Amino acid sequence: MVPVSGRNAVTFASTCRRGARTGLGLALVLLLSACATLPQVGPNQRQLLAGSVERQGDAFVVDVDDRVARDAQIELISGFPPEFTSVQPLASDVIFPGDTIGLTVWENVESGLLGNAGANQTVLQEMQVDGDGFIFVPYAGRVRAAGHTPEALRRIITRKLDEQTPDPQVEVRRLAGDGSAVSLTGAVAGQGVYPIERPTRRLSGMIAAAGGLAIKPEVALVTIIRGRTRGQVWFEDLQSKPEADIALRGGDRIVVEADPRAYTVLGAAGSQARVPFESEKLNAIEALARVGGLSGGASNPRGVFVLRDEPERVARRVLQRSDVQGPQRMIYVLSLVEPSGLFLARDFDIRDGDTIYVTEAPFTQWSKVISALTGTLNAVGSVSTASSTLSTAE
Repeated sequence: MVPVSGRNAVTFASTCRRGARTGLGLALVLLLSACATLPQVGPNQRQLLAGSVERQGDAFVVDVDDRVARDAQIELISGFPPEFTSVQPLASDVIFPGDTIGLTVWENVESGLLGNAGANQTVLQEMQVDGDGFIFVPYAGRVRAAGHTPEALRRIITRKLDEQTPDPQVEVRRLAGDGSAVSLTGAVAGQGVYPIERPTRRLSGMIAAAGGLAIKPEVALVTIIRGRTRGQVWFEDLQSKPEADIALRGGDRIVVEADPRAYTVLGAAGSQARVPFESEKLNAIEALARVGGLSGGASNPRGVFVLRDEPERVARRVLQRSDVQGPQRMIYVLSLVEPSGLFLARDFDIRDGDTIYVTEAPFTQWSKVISALTGTLNAVGSVSTASSTLSTAE
């Protein structure tokens, strides 16, 4: 290695100092040009607003006020159709096709038509009502059972047998059968097929007979499928709305499931997650509270956005425009620092599929710039220190 001395050493040290100054300037230029790409949780407020329709974007940006909060609300569609709510409870002893009944016949002679020799009592167990509603009784023939009560059927069979044997006595027992049963599936303690009996004529009684719910009542949805018609209600409506506790019919399918709705929270919130509703209605304040609220000094309370695809009828109402066609992308802006901001957020409903995005505070971005700048200056300082050392060595 060739030692550096004399004029050559001075020239070398001067070159190093110039290189350090050049490196510092270059680092600053590179840092400033890279500020826009500093790490961040997502787009900032300015970037989001740049995507508005007014700036040739594809989303309408709407500041939430009392009118907007009111116009953006929609009525949750639930409830049973009139053909469900208008029917009356079944009589618990009406016989249906598919049911099973039992007969006992006493004859007033020692050797009767139905019994064995010396016996005047005959028991006919588990006689199933066929698809047309009939049963077959020896010496009485085909007897229509469907639509009758056990007492009415007893009188019919007695009258027919009276033509064959003197003064017969008949007992009819209705057993639980498929013709008057419903099925329960989903989030109930005991899934299965249950007969419609006196305590289970209505929906709430049938769910209780199945052991009740296996999920929290406030998130339970109950669907009834009757033929090709269906309806749905919240389980809690069965207690608060008497018309929701409908009378059941044989063949009904009852499905209990948890509310599938959810929303997503991103950005500078307490946490970022997909969150289930857990209640029939949910406002913006409650939605943020479920993820821990805003993230301390990192979040911008002026920049809370709700992103949503709004149906045409709601978009027209919110924008107060009649020329809007089809669903529209909407960005609702909530400012939680305004005097009425918290009240507006409380009155603004969150819907299924919404995305709540909380922007970072400007201070947070500046902190990142300063941090990056400090790191760069430290790196350049190392070059300057090396240059100074060489200069001193001269």
